[in-house]
This record gives sequence, C-alpha cells and structure tokens, in this order.
Amino acid sequence: QVQLVESGGGLVQAGGSLRLSCAASGRTFSDSAVGWFRQVAGKEREFIATISWSGQRTLYADSVKGRFTIARDNAKNIAYLQMHDLKPEDTAVYYCASRLTLSSEDYYYTIRSYDSWGQGTQVTVSS
Repeated sequence: QVQLVESGGGLVQAGGSLRLSCAASGRTFSDSAVGWFRQVAGKEREFIATISWSGQRTLYADSVKGRFTIARDNAKNIAYLQMHDLKPEDTAVYYCASRLTLSSEDYYYTIRSYDSWGQGTQVTVSS
C-alpha cells in the first residue's frame, strides 16, 4: 500500500493562493488515480478534485471549479492541488487519496473508491 503525506497548508487571507502537495512512498503511484478531499469538523468529507494516472483527465467539484487545479508529477511521485482566489468557506483539513486503476484514464470522486489516504493538512482562509 502507498503512504501519502500532504503538505503546504497554512493560513492565508481571502483571495490568496496556496499549493498543496501530496507525496507518495512505499509504492509508485504512477498507476493510481489521485483525489483531493476536504473536511470541516463536524461535517462529512467532501470531494474536491481527482486526476487520472495519465494526468489527462481531471474532475472538479463545482465549488472549486475555475479556482483550483489538480496536477501530478509521476516521476516525482507527487500530486498537487493549486488553489487560487481562496475563500473563508475553503477552510478545512485537506486530504489526498489514491487507488490503483487498470486504465490510465480512470478517476474517482467518491470516498469509498480510495484505499490510501494521507493524514491531512489544515487550510485556513481568513476574511
């Protein structure tokens, strides 16, 4: 199983930007789809973005479309979530997740689709 470690979270003012990273170890994740999710205390974890292992297919939640970009560098075993125009409602703990796929073009947007998760990184957006 792959181990995932998120980084890049922090405190930012509304309208600012952050780039989250998700570093994989233990198993290459060049053959895996990657997803980003976020969770506010007391609420369910929600889907943000996903990318196929080829990097050619992506999907975003409506709430972040046009502001967030998911990307990956398979040679470095890292996935990214670039976040622009951050809003206070983006405040949450952000998690990356991965799972093996048979197709280079598959991606997944449900929590139960993923079998490897990072520990999360806190993003706080002040108004």
